[in-house]
Amino acid sequence: MLGIMRIVLQKVSQASVNVVDEQTGLPDPSFEPQHIGTGYMLLVAVKDSDGDEQIAWLARKIANLRVFEDNEGKMNRSLADVDGAVLSISQFTLYGNVRKGNRPSFIEAGSPAHAEQVWHAFNKALANHGFTVLEGRFGAHMRVNLTNDGPVTILFDTDELMR
Repeated sequence: MLGIMRIVLQKVSQASVNVVDEQTGLPDPSFEPQHIGTGYMLLVAVKDSDGDEQIAWLARKIANLRVFEDNEGKMNRSLADVDGAVLSISQFTLYGNVRKGNRPSFIEAGSPAHAEQVWHAFNKALANHGFTVLEGRFGAHMRVNLTNDGPVTILFDTDELMR
C-alpha cells in the first residue's frame, strides 16, 4: 500500500524553533535555535510505508508552490522567487486519531527510526531544490514560534498520488 505522508505548510514572515530540556523546561543548550524569515514552516508526519516516491512528490510540489503575492497581489510567486527558506518540524501528532474516546491514538504514525530517516531525506530533497532548510530535532520537545503570513496554510497529503 502506498504511504500517506502529511505536511502542514504555513507561509510565514518569520518562524523559529527551540528544543526544550525535559528536566528543566528551559532551552536545551545542546541545540542552537533555528530561525528563518520569509518562507515556509512545515509540520511533517510520516507513515511506515512512506519512501522515495512520497518524498520526491512532496519536495517537487512544495518547491513549485506559488503562494507569495506578485505585484498585483495575486498568489503567483514561489519560494525561490522570494528567496525564502524552510523550517521543517517533525510532527507525528498529525496522525492523531480521536475517533474513539478523547485521548488521541498515534498508531498510524511511522516508527521513530523510519520516520526520522524519511523526514531527513525529505528535508534534503527540498534543499536539493536550492532552498535553505533548517530543522527542529526529531522526537524532541520543541517550542515553535511563527508569524503566519496571509494567513496561508496548505495541507499536503500524498493520498493525492493515489488519485
